[in-house]
Amino acid sequence: MRLAPAWGVVVACVLAAASAARAQDIEPRAYSNAPVGVNFAIAGYVQTRGGLEFPSATQLTNAKINTSSALFAYARVLDLWGMSGKFDAILPYMDLSGTALYKGDAIERNVDGQLDPRFRLSVNFYGAPALGLKDFRHYQQDIIVGTSLQVGVPLGQYDPSRLVNLGNNRWSFKPELGISKAWGPWTVEVAPSVTIYTDNTDFNRGGRLEQAPLYAVQGHVIYGFASGTWVAFNGTYFNGNRTTVNGVRSNNMQANTRAGITLALPVDRSNSVKLHASSGASTRTGTEFTAFAVAWQYRWGGGF
Repeated sequence: MRLAPAWGVVVACVLAAASAARAQDIEPRAYSNAPVGVNFAIAGYVQTRGGLEFPSATQLTNAKINTSSALFAYARVLDLWGMSGKFDAILPYMDLSGTALYKGDAIERNVDGQLDPRFRLSVNFYGAPALGLKDFRHYQQDIIVGTSLQVGVPLGQYDPSRLVNLGNNRWSFKPELGISKAWGPWTVEVAPSVTIYTDNTDFNRGGRLEQAPLYAVQGHVIYGFASGTWVAFNGTYFNGNRTTVNGVRSNNMQANTRAGITLALPVDRSNSVKLHASSGASTRTGTEFTAFAVAWQYRWGGGF
């Protein structure tokens, strides 16, 4: 019985070094099924290395940012009108350091604090009925179609006098559609989404930062072994996210592709270890970084 629907919240969260990178989610098995009442607790550590693109009005260029993050996540499988669903919450903490050029002069930024937490409700409305543990033992996936809404809450560290912050000082809303098809030990997933942002009305000492929606699609090819180990080959493409500062539109529209790999290793009935690595495959702007993550997942409830 392969249960890992909560792991993707870790990978999705850790690609959050700056607002331009937050949309680069890589989340395998987000729309899998699991017994109702199962809970997942996750603790993880992530490192990212690379460059980020900022609104041109900030006059920040050639940014080289390194981050180290600790995060905690929780997920619970729900019965939503006879369909399987999931609620998850992500609470990340990050240490960020790096350099950039400001009007041609080198500057440095070192900061640590909480990132914006994210909360999501998802439902599989086809192919994944809500099942107790007894009935779930006989469940075999074919096609699953689901949807979700994730909300980013502006509670992260934010200093309006600084151009580089961990929090966004604004809300975000990300509706997504997920399709998952299984062929024996293989599973193929596709998930298009759009992320919509409210305005940051206190950007760089009282300015207004607007950000256009970001359109993305992620895909995964997953192979599950009889031992419960599984490996996922991941890719994501995203386009949009152009920013406007105080009415001046920046030339920083995103049109990038990332690729990665995720490996899940069961330890025992309740515990598993997850490893992830990803990097930019093609980059239109200066947002280019690599990410490495390791996490421990503990599962309980639902009759286990």
